[in-house]
Amino acid sequence: MEGKPGSGPPNRFTDAVIAGGGLAGLALSIQLARAGYSVVLFEKEKYPFHKVCGEYISLESWNFLEELGLPLSDWKLPVIKRLMVSSPNGRVLSQDLPLGGFGISRFKLDACLADIARQAGVCVMEEARVTDIHFQDSLFSVQAAGTVYQAKIACGTFGKRSNLDIRWKRKFVEPAPGKLNNYVGVKYHIEISFPQDLIALHNFENGYCGISRIEDNRYCLCYLTTAANLKRCGNSIKKMEEQIVRKNPLLEEIFSTANFLYGQPLTISQISFAKKTQIEDHVLLIGDAAGSITPLCGNGMSMALHGSKVCFTLIDQFLQNRITRDQMEQQYRDTWNRLFGNRLQTGRIIQRFFGNRILTNFLLKIMKPFPKLVTYLIRQTHGDPY
Repeated sequence: MEGKPGSGPPNRFTDAVIAGGGLAGLALSIQLARAGYSVVLFEKEKYPFHKVCGEYISLESWNFLEELGLPLSDWKLPVIKRLMVSSPNGRVLSQDLPLGGFGISRFKLDACLADIARQAGVCVMEEARVTDIHFQDSLFSVQAAGTVYQAKIACGTFGKRSNLDIRWKRKFVEPAPGKLNNYVGVKYHIEISFPQDLIALHNFENGYCGISRIEDNRYCLCYLTTAANLKRCGNSIKKMEEQIVRKNPLLEEIFSTANFLYGQPLTISQISFAKKTQIEDHVLLIGDAAGSITPLCGNGMSMALHGSKVCFTLIDQFLQNRITRDQMEQQYRDTWNRLFGNRLQTGRIIQRFFGNRILTNFLLKIMKPFPKLVTYLIRQTHGDPY
């Protein structure tokens, strides 16, 4: 396995190995390479590729992404300033977003960041899965693409669930009943007449569906529901949409009028919103691997990007021998919880009201007369520019 042209073949010994080439991994690799460190990044897919994701990014991340080299202003991306939430029977709550966000597909975003990473000197290894990471005598042995690499730093940015999670026996991979476990994600790109400055979250029985504009006059339609819903419908997504999802009249209108651009939906299973650790066997975890995915926060991508900046600062200090590994790890845990802990907890609390007809109607009814309360809750799930 070789890196892309321009990145050169990987060295068996490197400063940092990154397992996962999503937003957190790519952003971290760019920062490390620009600081002069050798970096090998492994991604099991081949760029560009689609991912199950809402494709809405809080504007808190705009400046950071432009600093990485993305020409966001030149791309003329849709800026999203309004939120609509509906209950399963169609009750609607509308609200301006205090900070707002913008829409861009992961197909475009990740591939562009991968190009920037290669230009920065990162060895980007595509179609290469990390199968094991072992720490001993202050070095990591990383097995990937049929080769063992050694590194001073190893980071996990591999998403919602990985073979490494199972190998480490992380708590959330164990079967456990609960509202925050075992979700299924389904995503489409569609063409539809819909306000470009609006993000909508439409509830249905045991699930919710988001729609917002991305580039090229397309919209991302992505919904989450329980695995139990899918099982009830004979594991047929089409039947589940007909029998459950489209019972919300606003979703019925979307599904009946939109032009669906995928031959088949993109899906992912076994999604967990449970709390996760930020470090496993001295591997620093960022983004969804650390638990930054959360229902309804609308900015898991922003938290992943921000997490990469926090992680880079501490890794840089460690590699310069300014702090010890123990200090780096403790400061990372503390900073991660300070920045993201309350946001994630708020999302989990609100999540318990969603997907239930009675509770969602109740929540929207009591919140509608109090727009300042709605604004407060939105602010609790979003951060400041960094």
